[in-house]
Amino acid sequence: MAFTGFTSPDFDSLNIPGLEPRMKAIIANIRPKLEALGGEIAPYLSALCGEEMFPHVARHARRTINPPNDTWIAWSSSKRGYKALPHFQVGMFSTHLFVIFAVIYESPNKEAIAKYLEKHTAQVQKLIPSDFYWSTDHMKPEGSLHRDMDKNALLQMADKLKTVKKSELLCGLRLDRDHPLLQDGAGLTGTIEQTFETLLPLYKGSF
Repeated sequence: MAFTGFTSPDFDSLNIPGLEPRMKAIIANIRPKLEALGGEIAPYLSALCGEEMFPHVARHARRTINPPNDTWIAWSSSKRGYKALPHFQVGMFSTHLFVIFAVIYESPNKEAIAKYLEKHTAQVQKLIPSDFYWSTDHMKPEGSLHRDMDKNALLQMADKLKTVKKSELLCGLRLDRDHPLLQDGAGLTGTIEQTFETLLPLYKGSF
């Protein structure tokens, strides 16, 4: 299927009580769209990154009691998985869609991206659009807008990546669930591609 964007029922799926009913809704409503998006974005990302990038749709396979609050697709340079590698993601909480670059706690690349942030702080401040956001925890929907992040805040984030075992780095775009772009498949795909291109220096700096 072609990617057609996301609708209110997709976001509502993440508010359904209970693990089994919520997973049923995610699988029926959201997962086919993420898989379609994965196939459309992968060739673009592969060309952008200069290496083959593989799509990985979240399966939530380890969950036995608590239903997931978000779901996503990630692209990484490994066919086997993405969590240990710097990667790109598109996903949703019930409130918004996120389009991000991420290095999460399982990745040994945290020190590399920390050093990149320390060395290129001024460049990163100019590179990232003011309405993008930063986060240090992929489990939480909150984050800090780039316009509110000064040099010291970026350096503190870099230091945390080096010293805190569970630390993470996420950066990208957030679109509220009622944003009109979300229902425009082609328009949203274009915005996702532009966002990943903007975030490419962070990806390159994490190796």
